[in-house]
Amino acid sequence: MQINTEQIPTADGTADAYFVRPDGDGPFPGVLLFMDAFGLRPRIAEMAGRIAERGYAVLAPNILYRGGPSPLVEPEELTDAEKRDAAFGRLIPLIQGLTADRVATDTGHYLDFFFGQDAVADRPVLVVGYCMGGTNALRAIEAHPDRIAAVAAFHAGRLVTDQPDSPHRSVGAITGEAYFGHADNDPSATPDQIRTLEAALDEAGVKYTSEVYAGAPHGFTMSDTAMFDREAEQRHWVNLFALLDRTFS
Repeated sequence: MQINTEQIPTADGTADAYFVRPDGDGPFPGVLLFMDAFGLRPRIAEMAGRIAERGYAVLAPNILYRGGPSPLVEPEELTDAEKRDAAFGRLIPLIQGLTADRVATDTGHYLDFFFGQDAVADRPVLVVGYCMGGTNALRAIEAHPDRIAAVAAFHAGRLVTDQPDSPHRSVGAITGEAYFGHADNDPSATPDQIRTLEAALDEAGVKYTSEVYAGAPHGFTMSDTAMFDREAEQRHWVNLFALLDRTFS
């Protein structure tokens, strides 16, 4: 397996990114990985590597690059509650600045870079996202249904809001499959919001799975944070790999 840090030109600057691929010539099917709010770090590289081990090329861009290159947080900010809150205070304006239009434009640049690599197959990719990355993964497939074949979002928040650009309002653009693994008792993805999302997907005729991971907190996949839930994390891999197999079989 090979892992490199790349610099991707965008309309608003440069996004640093992990590019992870299996050994060999390829080309390999592509997976776009959108990080959680805490940015690119060893845990994200580890997750990208686990996907690459199954025969996929993975690009994990720093989608908060407008706030500067990685790392966005220090290791102690992931586990210390007080420092974690302070980190969120810095990051929230960057997260809020990721409008649907910006995500659409940025994703186009990420895909241009990805498809420019000889090791990446010339076919639509799968996008997977975590936390706010899951929200923006949904926006990405809505903006680029011809270039993204499927989406998986884990412990994603604010998929349903009262704003005109709420992600659930544009699911009709999706032509591939969608998977949502929701955290339990998550104030950013309440039962009512989940039902609203599912109703929108049903109305649009999207093939999807939407399920709550009982007892799992928001952020359950991230082993370097206090929110980690090993059982839920393992379940997430099973469901993600199944979606990958269906998408690229």
